[in-house]
Amino acid sequence: MLPERIRLLADVARNLWWAWQPDCRELFRSLDRRLWEGTRHNPVELLRQIAPERLERCAADPLFLELYDTVIARFSRLADDTGTWFHGSYPELARRPIAYFSAEFGLHRSLPVYSGGLGVLAGDLCKEASDLGVPVVGIGLFYHKGYFDQRVGLDGWQRDSEDPVDTGASPVVRVLSPQGDVSLVRLETSGREVHIGAWRVMVGRVPIYFLDTDLDRNAPEDRDLAARLYTVATELRLRQEWVLGVGGVRLLRALGLEPAVWHANEGHAAFLYVERLREFIADGLSPDEAIARVRDTSVFTTHTPVPAGHDTFSMDEIERVAGPFWNVMGITRQRFAELGGPATGDERFHMTVLALRLAGRVNGVSARHGDVSRRIWHPLWPERAADDIPIGHVTNGVHLGTWMARPLRELLTAHLGPDWEARQDDPDVWSGVLTLNDDTLWAVHERLRQLLHSYIREEARHRWRDHWKDAAKLAGVGALLSPNVLTIGFARRFASYKRADLLFRNPDRLRRLLTNPRRPVQLVFAGKAHPADDPGKQILQRVYGAAQDPSFEGRIAFLEAYDLHLAQRIMQGVDLWLNLPRVPLEACGTSGMKAALNGVPQLGTLDGWWAEGFTGENGWAIPEAPADADADDWDMNHTLELVEHEIVPLFYRRVSGKVSPGWASMMKHAIAVAGRRFTSRRMLRDYVTRYYLPAAREANGREVARPPAGAAPHG
Repeated sequence: MLPERIRLLADVARNLWWAWQPDCRELFRSLDRRLWEGTRHNPVELLRQIAPERLERCAADPLFLELYDTVIARFSRLADDTGTWFHGSYPELARRPIAYFSAEFGLHRSLPVYSGGLGVLAGDLCKEASDLGVPVVGIGLFYHKGYFDQRVGLDGWQRDSEDPVDTGASPVVRVLSPQGDVSLVRLETSGREVHIGAWRVMVGRVPIYFLDTDLDRNAPEDRDLAARLYTVATELRLRQEWVLGVGGVRLLRALGLEPAVWHANEGHAAFLYVERLREFIADGLSPDEAIARVRDTSVFTTHTPVPAGHDTFSMDEIERVAGPFWNVMGITRQRFAELGGPATGDERFHMTVLALRLAGRVNGVSARHGDVSRRIWHPLWPERAADDIPIGHVTNGVHLGTWMARPLRELLTAHLGPDWEARQDDPDVWSGVLTLNDDTLWAVHERLRQLLHSYIREEARHRWRDHWKDAAKLAGVGALLSPNVLTIGFARRFASYKRADLLFRNPDRLRRLLTNPRRPVQLVFAGKAHPADDPGKQILQRVYGAAQDPSFEGRIAFLEAYDLHLAQRIMQGVDLWLNLPRVPLEACGTSGMKAALNGVPQLGTLDGWWAEGFTGENGWAIPEAPADADADDWDMNHTLELVEHEIVPLFYRRVSGKVSPGWASMMKHAIAVAGRRFTSRRMLRDYVTRYYLPAAREANGREVARPPAGAAPHG
């Protein structure tokens, strides 16, 4: 029980708005700094564990209460969006929300229902929607057993263990029906009726609802239907996507919400369009009229630049999971199959094709990815030229408040003025970054480097105490790294095309580079391979083995248990970001944007965001390999050449305690380019003006009767 004077701390802890508010984080930290670190920056768990007498002391501390009152005053303004960008610009469109469906949301490590970039992008979009007052409502699945917790054995092989969500220590609240029931909607799948509940998390102004089938009245196999993210069992994954799409629409209806726009983030959620088709046909529209209505108000974002990366199912699997849903819809099985059937003779049902056919507005997530997507899906529009395929692009962006380190934000506040974050869409703000004092900027970066190395040492100490029995592990996790050495970071999903092990194709040359006695280099790796991705696990094992190899003299580290917090530490504390996807397989690659916002230049292939973000002043680019060259050898050799002959000399062109002027210039341009062009603010404004507003205006122009709340059919 919180003292009455500070009772609203519980409300703030249950809203993830605190996660990108420095003063709010400081408020929780000041309650008990050691416990704040011990709970891994989780205020819900902090308040569960903190001693009552400590709370009483804080409730009587004038300095604490001054900060508390400031935070609460700002928190209370979340209830009023009248001063936000969206409300001020488009008040007539603020009545109805944008429904944003995603299979994962990366919000905070206390809620491990995400795997990587797709989820973090969804989380960043929702945070920015709160900042801008855009009326977004998120829909996802509640994976009560999480994604997975990563442990790496002495052999370097990734072990995957459950990472269950503790709802008591997470910022989620069970949603109940007006009658107090946990079951909110029902649907039929695999021949059984499944009850669906929901958990809600508030992300500032934005609610996200996570669908939950772990209810007592469901069969055991249905209770675990959404237990884990991205299950490898094909039919179970199909059932998850059926619940996400169809169940998500029905949940919104049960909540009394009437979205103006329906946005599917990747094909996992495409069944939402099928349920909306059923609704329109039930209202008396013909199938063709219903398709037109669905297309008018639907947006689809594709993230995968290779055909093999899209979910497909056989029609037999569809029928087993969905039943003859086409009968409920009033169409034939063949017509249903055609909705997800590519025009290539492939008899499988493609979720991305379903979305492409039923969403009137489609985009890739970078300029290059838009081009690649138009080529991939050209067969769906055979009568059009490739450039005329109706797939555009909105280049991803990252949430500044989440990813820019607090010390750097404070430096920019001192240099640019206290309102610079509110003006972050003004190009002049970012031009001002270029006038930062070199040594002042470097001092902030040095502080962030020290924080990274302190984190690495503390994690090594804790794992040595709790898990490890072999001292050889210590070198491989960075205990021998030096905070004064050029440090290159690589942290992302360990998928084959991202090529984390590319530089190990020439281990002798890499060894000479890393162990140079005058100008050494360090490599820090982190990331997870999907539990079913053995090639990705083999790459991880190769990197891990190099980190354990004494001949590299402890200059390589692999950091286990990758999560959002570790990602922030690495992206803020290394000197150079390495991004080596095999062109053109990287849709965007937002990790480089996050690093750049912290003054970390990138070295990468010209793919994803770097193809449009590289200026020659904010990092280094590897030229694209000729068609007749081995791309891996080409990219490896160019990477090592650039590091050895350009990057190392530029970094070490300095005297003790000062930064190389050329390196400082790279840092400032990295911040300026990322801030001007690659934040989630620019991204969301693009979605609003180019996608959501045209769709919302069409929706507002013709109100269509909907079934009353809770009246969605069960089948």
